[in-house]
Amino acid sequence: MSGRTFNVAIAGATGAVGEVMIELLEERNFPVKNLRLLASERSKGRRLKFRGEEIPVEVLTKDSFSGIDIALFSAGASRSREFAPAAVDAGAVVVDNSSAFRMDPDVPLVVPEINADAIGNHKGIIANPNCTTIITIMPLKPLHDYGRVKRVVASSYQAVSGAGAKAMEELRKQVEDFVAGRDLKIEVFPKQIAFNLIPRIDTVQDNFYTREEMKMVNETRKIMGDDSIRITCTTVRVPVFRAHAISVNVETEKKISREKAMELIDAFPGCTVMDDPANDVYPDPLFASGKDDCYVGRIREDESIENGINYWVVGDQLRKGAALNAIQIAEVLIEKYL
Repeated sequence: MSGRTFNVAIAGATGAVGEVMIELLEERNFPVKNLRLLASERSKGRRLKFRGEEIPVEVLTKDSFSGIDIALFSAGASRSREFAPAAVDAGAVVVDNSSAFRMDPDVPLVVPEINADAIGNHKGIIANPNCTTIITIMPLKPLHDYGRVKRVVASSYQAVSGAGAKAMEELRKQVEDFVAGRDLKIEVFPKQIAFNLIPRIDTVQDNFYTREEMKMVNETRKIMGDDSIRITCTTVRVPVFRAHAISVNVETEKKISREKAMELIDAFPGCTVMDDPANDVYPDPLFASGKDDCYVGRIREDESIENGINYWVVGDQLRKGAALNAIQIAEVLIEKYL
């Protein structure tokens, strides 16, 4: 990077992803000149630490972006739709973590390790993909480059933090109440999440897939630049606090052996292979929590089809699945395009 510094705003700074964005800006020594923290009225007056200073949280308005170069949004789709255009009008480039603009043909949808060049096509807004999509396709890209992926079948095991702070508190309280023999309160999720699995994330669509499942289908094709890839998935909420896991079955045109798949994935930036299952070497959510890479194990050839490979991938959805990916986009942006 050139030594220049940039005025950065975070919209949704007090949320789980926003707070990780602040941590990562400091950890990665992002060239921040001034940092503006924005949130809803209820967070007004809070102060958050950045580089040893306490920065006051301001209320997010359409006038919040004067002088801002880069605006990182993690405030939900409705707020992105309301406020991101105002940030662009003020001269900022928006990196948006919500679903608001992902499938807009004029908005790049980017995982920097996969399609960083798309950043150069932005018209003021760059979209961050869904967290499950990012974690799933990181190991998929090297397999696609080598053997061309024809079909993907994925099943996700998604942590409650993907549904926000209240969801994490509901799991904690339900476990506490279960152990104490008290009645469990169900408020955030449609059913009890403690000691349970909920095979429905987001609203059910006309085709009986959920919105979360269709995000994976549509976003994967857009990021990979290949609409011919056939994708089906089932997304499941599990009683885990942090880090998503996905079981992925891939059919390719060219045969990929287990050994070759391990080699390809481990060489791909942002992926680490952990694969010695007989000795319990494989990734799990506890291991991946707080880390930046996507960890891949249980790699094996699918014996039911001619050219098939299975893998299990785990990643921290607050970091690579959200905040880290957004900041990596911003890093490419300032290195090549600002």
